[in-house]
Amino acid sequence: MSAERTEVQVRPGVEGDLEALTLLYNHYVRETSITFDTAVFTPEERRPWLLSHPEDGPYRLMVAAEADSQGIQGTSQEILGYATSSLYRPKAAYSTSVEVTVYVAPHAARRGIGTLLYKALFEALAAEDVHRAYAAIAQPNEASARLHERFGFRYVGTYREVGRKFGRYWDVAWYEKEL
Repeated sequence: MSAERTEVQVRPGVEGDLEALTLLYNHYVRETSITFDTAVFTPEERRPWLLSHPEDGPYRLMVAAEADSQGIQGTSQEILGYATSSLYRPKAAYSTSVEVTVYVAPHAARRGIGTLLYKALFEALAAEDVHRAYAAIAQPNEASARLHERFGFRYVGTYREVGRKFGRYWDVAWYEKEL
């Protein structure tokens, strides 16, 4: 880590973030079992996802960005990570529940970016009609489990061998948080 640190801003995601967010997500698609997507996306293919997370309401997209060394009003920002709250299930009775997730750029890990993102996301959701948040964590992923537990999530169960990627089956642990 360099001695010169720039400030990290957490803000709602915007259209101009689409390419960087797609690149970040595609890393996890290609290299990890953290997401069960198996084919990378183009920014255009990812656009409906971005548009499903407006700046208000229960479905949010929060972005952590680092300004360049000049810090010119948010220009030349590098995306360090993002967190979302999304539709949990499409049936109406589930409308007060959301599924949350966080992705951090590999080079920005262990800098507290996930914590900053979830703090902003849950602050934004406090004013919404949301009763529960759920997180699905592909196993093993101790860092994600610790992050969720720090935010008051509790383990509720594991789906065994629910996804197949990279030629093997993966378990997914589910966590729940009261809002």
